[in-house]
Amino acid sequence: MDQFRNIGVIGRMGSVKVVETLRQLRNYLVNENYQVILESDTANMMPGHGLQVASKNMLGEICDLVIVVGGDGSLLGAARELAKAKIPLLGVNRGRLGFLTDISPAELEERLGEVLSGKYIEETRFLLDAHVERDGEPKGFGSALNDVVLHPGKSTRMIGFDLYIDGHFVYSQRSDGLIVSTPTGSTAYSLSAGGPLLHPKLDAIVLVPMFPHTLSSRPIVVSGQSEIKLVIGEINETYPQVSCDGQLDIALAPGDTIRIVKKPFKVRLIHPKDHNFYATCRDKLGWASTIAAS
Repeated sequence: MDQFRNIGVIGRMGSVKVVETLRQLRNYLVNENYQVILESDTANMMPGHGLQVASKNMLGEICDLVIVVGGDGSLLGAARELAKAKIPLLGVNRGRLGFLTDISPAELEERLGEVLSGKYIEETRFLLDAHVERDGEPKGFGSALNDVVLHPGKSTRMIGFDLYIDGHFVYSQRSDGLIVSTPTGSTAYSLSAGGPLLHPKLDAIVLVPMFPHTLSSRPIVVSGQSEIKLVIGEINETYPQVSCDGQLDIALAPGDTIRIVKKPFKVRLIHPKDHNFYATCRDKLGWASTIAAS
């Protein structure tokens, strides 16, 4: 009996290459007698597809597997919306690096055939929830698979804020902001800002300052169970923002509090059987694969 019978498909908007891969994917799945359900915006890119159409939320109700065609950003968006449904996600890379979307279009049918026949690795990744409060009242909420980032928005001024971890005061800082990253996000913006790589299995969160106004400020790795609290200084001359996966921005004001905690639902990711975190880093980050000749 097939484990994956009803398969949802989500594609990144505005890309001819994505549409080409979507058509290839549709033809393969239909020919193999799978029930294919297109996400509604994706369906608009494929006139005459002849398939069932559903919203992202509905995909989580009716599908056994959701395939995302695009870059890591597309998979991040799907993960945030489908984590609660506990539906496994499989990524086909039509973006750039592709840490999460690890099937190449050239190997689509071969790799997908292996996965659908039960030859795959499944892992879970945790997300973060960010709650913004003003004068004790909720003002905004967002979730992130990669990172929650405090940043100055369009301003070029530094942000003054206080950091608390599990209720303990850590420091006051003036900087361009702070990246609060999951292990998944440690290969993304956090890495660019000088943060460490965290293996996806680690239950940990990394906090990476962005251009701090002190030479002694360094990244901090804390338990994944920690509560991170940021308090925006009352005397800030700028109105910063908090961003979730770079896809959702919440405007802040002096005195606002951002509380960041682990989301209660994890996302399920499906990888080909030979998937390996270190091999992915070696490939995507350009690490040496042989010992240099002496």
